[in-house]
Amino acid sequence: MLQCDLFFTHFWSFHALHFLSLQNTTSHSLYHHIHFSFLLRPRKQEGMANTSLSSVAAIVALLVSCGILIQECEGQGQQAKALPPAGETCNGIFISYDFLKRTKEYPHVKNVTAQSWAFSSTASVLNTGKEVFKAWKLFIEFQHDEILVSVSGGNIEEATEFPASVGNGTTFVGASQPDLDSAINTAQDLTQIQAVIDLTGTQFGVKPPTVPMPKTIKLVNDGYKCPKPTTHKSSMYACCKKDPKAKISVAKKTKFLGRQKGDLLISYDVTQVYDDNYFVQVTMDNEHFLGRLDNWNLTWEWTRGEFIYSMKGAFTREIESLSCINGEAGKYYAGLDFSKVLNCQKNPIVSDLPSEKYNDSELGKIPNCCRDGNLLPILMDPSKSKSAFTMQVYKIPPDLNKTAIYPPEKWQITGILNPHYKCGLPRRVEPVRFPDTRGLKAEVIAISSWQIVCNITKPTRRNTRCCVSFSSYYNDSVVPCNTCACGCDSTNTKKCNPNSPAMLLPAEALLIPFENRSAKTVAWAKMKHFTIPKRLPCADNCGVSINWHVVSDYKGGWSARITMFNWMTTQFENWFTALQFKKTPRGYQAAYSFNATTIPKLNHTIFLQGFIGANYLIALDNKSNPHVPGKQQSIISFTKKYSPNIKIAKGDGFPSKVIFNGEECSLPTRFPVKSGNQPNVVVDLAYQLLFFALAFTITQLL
Repeated sequence: MLQCDLFFTHFWSFHALHFLSLQNTTSHSLYHHIHFSFLLRPRKQEGMANTSLSSVAAIVALLVSCGILIQECEGQGQQAKALPPAGETCNGIFISYDFLKRTKEYPHVKNVTAQSWAFSSTASVLNTGKEVFKAWKLFIEFQHDEILVSVSGGNIEEATEFPASVGNGTTFVGASQPDLDSAINTAQDLTQIQAVIDLTGTQFGVKPPTVPMPKTIKLVNDGYKCPKPTTHKSSMYACCKKDPKAKISVAKKTKFLGRQKGDLLISYDVTQVYDDNYFVQVTMDNEHFLGRLDNWNLTWEWTRGEFIYSMKGAFTREIESLSCINGEAGKYYAGLDFSKVLNCQKNPIVSDLPSEKYNDSELGKIPNCCRDGNLLPILMDPSKSKSAFTMQVYKIPPDLNKTAIYPPEKWQITGILNPHYKCGLPRRVEPVRFPDTRGLKAEVIAISSWQIVCNITKPTRRNTRCCVSFSSYYNDSVVPCNTCACGCDSTNTKKCNPNSPAMLLPAEALLIPFENRSAKTVAWAKMKHFTIPKRLPCADNCGVSINWHVVSDYKGGWSARITMFNWMTTQFENWFTALQFKKTPRGYQAAYSFNATTIPKLNHTIFLQGFIGANYLIALDNKSNPHVPGKQQSIISFTKKYSPNIKIAKGDGFPSKVIFNGEECSLPTRFPVKSGNQPNVVVDLAYQLLFFALAFTITQLL
């Protein structure tokens, strides 16, 4: 093969000149002169001046054979396998998955299921139909705890960072090639009608010679139906066709994808273009009833060497130009003053400006900017549910024309104590329309627009930032927040047990920081004859904790008290809490110290927020000893009119979901138990009204 590599160029020059020889005699003479003198020259340099014609013929034969070998070797690496008969006869979309190879990884273990293997495979989507296939989506249901390390020729739809765990399957979408043209329109140009995805990663188990194949592959595009794929050795394939029974709404014919709905919508709208730079407006719309962001930080990844020259309405956390100076941008823009460049990082972090910068002529004066990074739910204030900023983006070769614009990918947005958003890939949509800034009844159409859809994900275990404790009038112990509800500090796990259930507490312990509760917790356990573990459970480590206390239970209704504790050094302005119940969705009557309403669209969720002037959940007072958390509380009353058979003490009086500022809080896995010798408390309705009136009066005085 080494000889083949050396003579590869010679072989192709041989054939190129041979083609010329067929055209005319002049070319033929030129072919003999150039090619054979080229072969003879190296021999003369090595001291072999007398080269026989037979030697030349032998060399030519070697070149031809090596050229053929090289052609075959390269064909195996660059060209896809020949389609199976099902692909040749497919009139639709042919999908396939080919397992290529794997290598045993370190560490080598005896347990077969725990052994990891580095693997590589290829998936493809081929349009064998008559119509253009828009925005292809291929789902591969992996089943061997696969972890993808790199993907080329496509993107993971969820825009996950690598390494990405895809053991339960994932969906791939087009990157630079989201649409597949037809063979009719392209004379069967495979580069336009086929998408090939190269996958590299790690998988576990499945000892050779068994081939670790996925469970299934299918298209997840609306209106397409795929049969069960055929598996043959290391290949899996299927022919997907349009489903004649699928109900697809007839949309207006457009070359753009339709806009999608989501919890948070980001719009990337290009407003001005030049050959080497463009201006863009980035707008974020909060579309979720309970979604919220405080002090948001937005980041993305430039994919083609772009950099931010200037920005209005927001700022980058770091002002950095060294990456440009030392990179391709510095070579191309040799005369540019990079001290004026805002940010050259591949993954810049962008934050909102404070409100006092809104009228700043250099930084502000952008509609919907400068709100201290707060994105409120529409339910609270529609005028504060949107944020926007503009920036000037410079490009580098080869994207030096007005139409070569590629939006950044891998968008992420975070806040102080907010839901976790997962953002998808940018989708080219119909250009957005802005109102004319001159006050005329006209619309300004953006040059191009992309939409990024972000959705709230349910927090995983020990991955939230708020928690709930339960207590009741019929049990004097509090069921605390779960151990490590908001994660565990690995440095402290030697002193505490992260896997031990949280110990029951006396009520007054809720006001004490966790690090100071140990003595009270142990004393309470001894007094109540509870089991005390050798290593006490670790803290919940949550910035905000909420206590739900059932106050009463009577014939016509019941009541509870909600108390919020802020253990953080940051205060929460315009806070809100949302409550959902499984058995009492329509039983809410009133909240006595909070402004409250119900949201019927969300299973009659109770939405609570502070009154004007009392809408701050103040920060932790860390000057006192022990520290005193910020606190807000209110009594809430319920009726049993719509659910007369509910059992409060059996868990029906406790919420099934609690949300604070958009973040879903961790709930205890048990409820307070009613003691066998303690009778149920039946309270007269008149007494209840008196109790609520007294509670309301005391709260107002405080």
